[in-house]
Formats: sequence, C-alpha cells, structure tokens
Amino acid sequence: MNHWLSAPILIPLLGGILQALIGYAPISLRRTLALATTVLMLVSAIVLLALADDGSYRIYAFGNWQPPFGIVLVLDRLAALMLILTAGLALFCHLYAIGGADEDNRQFHALFLFQLMGLNIAFLTGDLFNLFVAFEVLLIASYGLLMHGGGTARTVPGLHYVVLNLVGSAVFLISVGMIYSVTGTLNMADLALEVRRLSGADLNLVKAGGMMLLVVFGLKAAILPLCFWLPRAYASATAPVAALFAVMTKVGIYAILRVYLLIFGGDAGALANLGMDWLFPVALVTLAMGVIGALGSGTLKTLVAWQVIISVGTLLAPVSLGSEAGLSAALFYLLSTTWTVGGLFLVSELIANQRGSARDRIVTAPAMRNRTFLSVLFLIGAVAAAGLPPLSGFFGKVLILKAVESGPEMAWLWSVLLVGSFLTVIAYSRAGSIVFWRTIDGHLETPDPLNGRVSVAAGALAALAIAMVVLAGPITRYTDATAAQLHNSAAYIEILQIPMVEEDH
Repeated sequence: MNHWLSAPILIPLLGGILQALIGYAPISLRRTLALATTVLMLVSAIVLLALADDGSYRIYAFGNWQPPFGIVLVLDRLAALMLILTAGLALFCHLYAIGGADEDNRQFHALFLFQLMGLNIAFLTGDLFNLFVAFEVLLIASYGLLMHGGGTARTVPGLHYVVLNLVGSAVFLISVGMIYSVTGTLNMADLALEVRRLSGADLNLVKAGGMMLLVVFGLKAAILPLCFWLPRAYASATAPVAALFAVMTKVGIYAILRVYLLIFGGDAGALANLGMDWLFPVALVTLAMGVIGALGSGTLKTLVAWQVIISVGTLLAPVSLGSEAGLSAALFYLLSTTWTVGGLFLVSELIANQRGSARDRIVTAPAMRNRTFLSVLFLIGAVAAAGLPPLSGFFGKVLILKAVESGPEMAWLWSVLLVGSFLTVIAYSRAGSIVFWRTIDGHLETPDPLNGRVSVAAGALAALAIAMVVLAGPITRYTDATAAQLHNSAAYIEILQIPMVEEDH
C-alpha cells in the first residue's frame, strides 16, 4: 500500500505532461482531462488520509534507496491533512476555471497541475533538499499562473512576486548548503539526530542556517515584514488562481511545523526551539497588520488578500506556543481559513462580473443581478473569515483562545485576536453594505450571466465552512492526534530506520 504515497505526485505530473502535449486540442477535451486529473488526485488524498488515520508512519523510498541516502516520501497525519486540504481546494478552483477563466492560455491546466504536484511533493518529502525542489516546482508554475490573462495590472505585482521568491530560493539553497556542510545529510530524521551532537563552530553554522531557513519559510508564509508583496499579487490574479494561492502561504507554515518541531524541536539540545521566541510577537504583529490592511482595502479581492495575512498571523500565534493544544487548534483553523479564503476569492470575481465598470471596487453602483445569491455567498464567507458563530472560523478561534495558558501570552493573544476579529467584522460589514445595499439609480453595462459551474464551485467552498461545523468532532479528534504525533519526533525517526545514537557514541 505504500505505493499510494507516490500517487498525489504522479497523477498531476502525468496530467500536466498530457496537457502540455495536447495544448492545441479542443478546449472541451483539455477541460475534461484536467478535471478528471484533479478528481483522481482528490481520491488519492482521501485514500492516504484513511491510511494515515491509524497513527502510523509510512515511507516510500524511490529506487529502493533507503534513508538517509535515498529520496523518501513520508506519510503521517499532517501530510495527509495537507494533501486533502489542497486537493479539495484545487477541485473547486479547477471547476471554476473551466467556466471560462482558462480560455486565454493554452497551458493553464498544465501549469495548474504542475503547481499541485509541487505542493504535494512539499507535503510528502522527507528531506530538506527535496523540499527546496518542491518549492521551485510550485513557484515556477505559480509564475505562469499569476501572469495568466496578461495586462500591466498583473505584470508589476507579478514581477515583485518573482523577484522576492527568487531571492528566497537563493537564501534557501545557501542555508541548506550550510547545514549539509556540517551534518553531511539533509534527511530530516537524520538531521534531527545530528543537530543534538553539534558544538562550537559547527553549532553556530547550523544555527545560522536554521535561522535563514526560518526567514525563507516566513517569506513563503507572508509574515511581517515579508508580507507586503502578497495583497497586490493575489488581488491582481484571476479568481481561480488567487483561490488556489490561498494554500501557498500554508506551505510556509507547514515547513515551519515540519522542520522546527522535528529538527529543531525540544530534543535538539543547544538548538532546541530555534527561533520560536521571535515567532509569537511576529505572528501578533502580522495579524494586526492584516487587519489594518483589510480596513483600508478599496476592492473586495484586496480585502480577501489581506485576510490571507490575517490568517497567517492567527495560525502562527498558537503554533509558537509549543503546546499540543495550540497546534491542534491551529490545524483546525488552517482548514477553515484556507477553504474560506478560496471561496471568497471566487465570490469576489462573481460579484465583479455583475457590477459593470465598478467591478469589485468597494463603491456604490447600480443594483446588480443575482444580488441575493451573491450576497448570501459573501455573507457566509465573511462570517467564517471574521470568526463569528456559528461557522467554522468561530470554532477555530475559540480553540485557539482555549489553547493558551494563563500569563502574558494569554493577555496578548486574547487582546489582539479579539480586537482583530471585531475590526475584521467592521471591514466586511463596510464592504458588504456598500457593494450590495448602497446602490444608486442607473443601468449597468450588460453584466456577465452567472455560469452554473462557477456558481457551484464558489458555493461549494462556502458550504465547507458549514460542513466543518457539522464534522467538528471528528476533525478535532484528528487534529488532536496530529498534534500529538508531531510532538513525538522519536516515532518519526524510528520509521525512517535511523538508529537513535547516544550523545557520546
């Protein structure tokens, strides 16, 4: 059954290659094959989630080269959770795209599938170098997707995105080289053992490499001050691309969880909890910056893009607490916010298509068609994003508040999160009231009719905020078990068949 671990990588890889080869085929054929590929990827993610639910680790060694010498894929609860998160989001984004957003680029579906492949490699890989490779694969595909549709509105933000990520990739490679020069390995489980035995100059070199990695992952996650590239880039992208990009920042958060709990966790000796002292205050400032940006947003897509930054700060704050309860709460919120933000990006473009030249700008305009349907979708997304009851965002934030113990951290987290949530409600209330209810007399230019596919895709992502409430019990039990598994690094090392070596051996 371990061969299933390669399925989330091979399926989009083969699908992307096929799309590249049939770029001049009828668009209906390309759409059918692309959607079938995404469905198959979701099926494989469901199978792997069922396998991981027993709490055991599974590995797949390419070419039968055993760790730490070969390339290995590792499946645990966290990897399975990220796979199902990505596959579910990708399916509805792809369904929305085939409603017409894919018409301007023959290679849209190939790029879309290659990005999914890169994401899945990142979640399954067991070594740092292949994590770097995964970042490069998904970033190269994202460059093409970000420019999809053309125009100067996308070119300038896209250029900023490309340059910053190229710098991040260079720093990533340098930091990996520094760590390898000392330890002689990049296998994560092997590194978890090697860092315990370091001292002197070797210790300082690995410490510097580890801090540089944290900066790189912070750039990917878009934490302050490395977040200002995101709002313009995401707001200028087409709706299905921006919605898929909602999971991109979560790759940075995943990397922080994987590397800094396993390699630089509590058992890492002098390097234990490397950089975590900085993470809590940075997370709170990032959350606050996201709220300020949301309040000042001039368009719906910019508002949703700032919501991505709010969610990053909200996620990293409980992660930095270092407790199982905090990590479990963060994972529940991660599911909720990723799907919610993805749905809001889709809904924002549906609204823009109904408002003529006003598009998604938060200004008064003549009443749109389908106002009731679109306002309900926006309301569901806004309530979930702001963390109001009874939707999933509320449950996620309650779990986060409960996870922090009494003390200064509790005072800071409760204050920033509650005030931030209140101001976020104001931001969404302002936008919704102006766009839907403060209408003016006049006639719109002929609006684009609502397409059945795109409506279903946007509605389905909004409905996931409701579904998560219904399934809150099973999801919470899974995230609790995931958090416990992540804090047990010895089990991860054991399954990789790397012997626990004594300090003086």
